[in-house]
This record gives sequence, C-alpha cells and structure tokens, in this order.
Amino acid sequence: MSMIDKILDSYKPLIIIPVIITLLALGVILSGGLKEGIDLKGGSIAVLQLTEPVSNEQLVSMVSNSTGVPADLITSTTTGNNQSTVQITGSAADVVEVASAINGVATLQSYNSVGPLLSKQSVTQVYYALAFAFLFMSITVFIIFRHIVPSIAVILAALCDIIIAIGGMSLFGIPLSLASVGALLMLIGYSVDTDILLTTRVLKRREGTIIERAKDAMGTGFTMAAAAIGSMVALYLVVLFLMPNAEILDQIAAVLIIGLVADVLATWLMNLGILRWYMEGHR
Repeated sequence: MSMIDKILDSYKPLIIIPVIITLLALGVILSGGLKEGIDLKGGSIAVLQLTEPVSNEQLVSMVSNSTGVPADLITSTTTGNNQSTVQITGSAADVVEVASAINGVATLQSYNSVGPLLSKQSVTQVYYALAFAFLFMSITVFIIFRHIVPSIAVILAALCDIIIAIGGMSLFGIPLSLASVGALLMLIGYSVDTDILLTTRVLKRREGTIIERAKDAMGTGFTMAAAAIGSMVALYLVVLFLMPNAEILDQIAAVLIIGLVADVLATWLMNLGILRWYMEGHR
C-alpha cells in the first residue's frame, strides 16, 4: 500500500496531527517570543572588511567605546572571508563614530540605520499587511467555493501554515523582519494555491470517486511541494556556503522551508481529511 493510500485509508485520525503541531508552535511563540530585526526594532548594521585579525569581542568593545552604546546591545559575527557584521540595537548609531572605532583594523563596506520612529511605523505596517492579506484571502476563498465547511478548511490550513512558520522562527531564532514578513506573505499565497487545487478537484469535479479525485490532486500537490521545498533548500545552502552576508535571502529561504513543510501536513492531512469527511456526509 502506497503512502497516498495509507493517508486516504485512515484520514480521520490524521486530521489531528497538524492541529497538535500548530498548538505546539503557539506554545513556542508564547514562551520564547519572536525576535525583531533591526529594520523593525531600530538600530544600525555595519558590514566591515577586516584588514587585521580581530575578535568579535574586540570589535564590540571598540564600537561600544566609540559610540557610547552599551556592549550588551552590540553583536558582531565574522565570516570566513574576513568580513564582519556589527549590529547595534536601539537608537541609530552615528556612522562617523562607527568608522572611527574600526579605523586601522577594518574598513566600512556598508552601513544602514533605522530610527525608532520609523521602526515603530514599520512594525504597524507589518501587522496590517499580514492581517489584510489573510482577510482578503479568506473573502476570496468564500466567494470561490460558496460552501462554509470547505472554505473554513482552506482558511484553517493557511492559518496553520503561518502559525507553524512563526513558531519555527521563534524556535530557530529567525528574526521578524521585512524579509521574513515577505516570506510569510508568499506562504499565504502558496498555501491557498495548494488548498484551492485540492478543494477544486474534490469538490467541483464530477468524474471519478472522491478517492480518485483526491489521489489526482495529491499527485500534483506533492510534485509542487517537492519542487518548492527543493528550490528553497538549494537557495538556503547557496547562501549558507557562498553568500553568508545575504541575510535577507537566508531569512526568506528558512521561513519558506518551514512553512512549505507545514503546508504539506496542513493541506494533505487536515484539509483533505475535513473535505473528504464533508463530501462523504453529503452524498
């Protein structure tokens, strides 16, 4: 018996699996919280090219002494190509002071700072973007299917994807930033794609049995999922080994990998189970 046959044969108990994972993700979010990136909480990021051997602790001490920012608000990470990224949390530091602090041991490659007022506005806009994206997605789903149970199943699957992705961000220390929020918005769209594929083939097609229609949708859906997850894993590995300073790509790939795996569970265990339960009850 294939994996698809096993899923279809015992679909009711499998509905609870994504629900349990979602509740665990909620627990992780509530207990561990979610870090915010510099672009949302304010601060500065400086990318340095080291000209002399210097440790991360020494860089933190030098920047702290020059800018007056407490050392516990400064972090430094160094990659294998003698590049170091210094992050200063809180108020934006003066670029002249940072350049003066590293004079003689490094050169300033790039510098970006975000003030506290702009960061507060960014956080507000992020929450509005996620809320409106989810709201309009839900309205669109109800308009397309016009059946309460299948529509709610699609929305619940998308909600599980987002919660599990955010839980993964909290667990693995991925900050909430403009990049990761963009990944979450993309995840909403992808989740709805797979759920609409499933619901359209099972609910609106008339040829074949419910199981045959579900198998047809699963074949296409698993191919989509494998391609999407594979491409994001490839992107993550490329960034990890070849472009370690490309934090935006790193965050997008990591969030999408977590969310896409969650989408496989939410779509093909929970959404399919609810949809099949509904269809068999309305024969």
